[in-house]
Amino acid sequence: MRHDPVHDLIERTLGGERVPLARAISEVENDAPGAIAILDACFGRSGRAYRVGITGPPGAGKSTLVARLAQEYRRLGETVAIVAVDPTSPFSGGALLGDRVRMGELAGDEGVFIRSMATRGSLGGLAVHTAQVCDVLDAAGFGRILIETVGVGQSELEVAQTADTTVVVLVPESGDAVQAMKAGLMEIGDLFVINKADREGADRAAFAVRSALELRPVRSPWETPVLQTVAAKGTGVADLVAGLEGHLEYLRRHGGLEHRRRQRLEQRLRDLLRDQLWQALLGRVPESEWKASVEALVERRATPHQVALRIAGAAREATGSKR
Repeated sequence: MRHDPVHDLIERTLGGERVPLARAISEVENDAPGAIAILDACFGRSGRAYRVGITGPPGAGKSTLVARLAQEYRRLGETVAIVAVDPTSPFSGGALLGDRVRMGELAGDEGVFIRSMATRGSLGGLAVHTAQVCDVLDAAGFGRILIETVGVGQSELEVAQTADTTVVVLVPESGDAVQAMKAGLMEIGDLFVINKADREGADRAAFAVRSALELRPVRSPWETPVLQTVAAKGTGVADLVAGLEGHLEYLRRHGGLEHRRRQRLEQRLRDLLRDQLWQALLGRVPESEWKASVEALVERRATPHQVALRIAGAAREATGSKR
């Protein structure tokens, strides 16, 4: 009987083995030939883990806070996977390792798995890629998945929205809450944390965030907590875990968890279809026609909408002629 290395990798990953798990994630990240088989096998076993997105400005202490959260969850008996997302490294093809260095105190704990990842211009963009990696971790049996993003750009917002609950981490410095509002974080945050709360202005910052939350156009029955932590000392982390678990229970009780996960899967399907249809379209457009179309745009002989309609029409005709 012929040995199937992908099947073996899947079996060992679903069995919770760490080295095969790391390899399976690499296969998914690199869009390797076995990636689809891995994702298909993991998808049916996923949907059980609680996924928490953690975002906020650079320098807010997110990595330290995530490490403390993992420690607190381990104290409560939960297994934890950490996905440290770096959308800022498109050239190196890999994520910065600073997160793993700062989380070194978790090394050796079999109940914690840490993975750094970066966008590589892959299928569906970073949000889909992150969701796929989370599916693998979910299927491998981790109960809590913490998704940390580096900053507050559009990619980070998209990644945060792959989670069941989103935590926005800010610091006491003046203007931080205003920057959060500008970045659109006030709309997606389920919990807000003023980290480094031993600095001057923490109470003022917490008040500013609460005031901003009052101005949100759509109010939810969920009373959004604004907590204070000093992650470097572990202060307030237990309260944050209690807040997270409270939000999970709230979502379960009111049907929000199922609704959010349904929305995410629908968006993921759209993203994948968009990517696959785009690739299929490009495959039917001769390079000469593509260059001529771009030249027509440059010379203002046609508009982008006109060119797009023409190319799409040509692709549809090419598809019909092959049937």
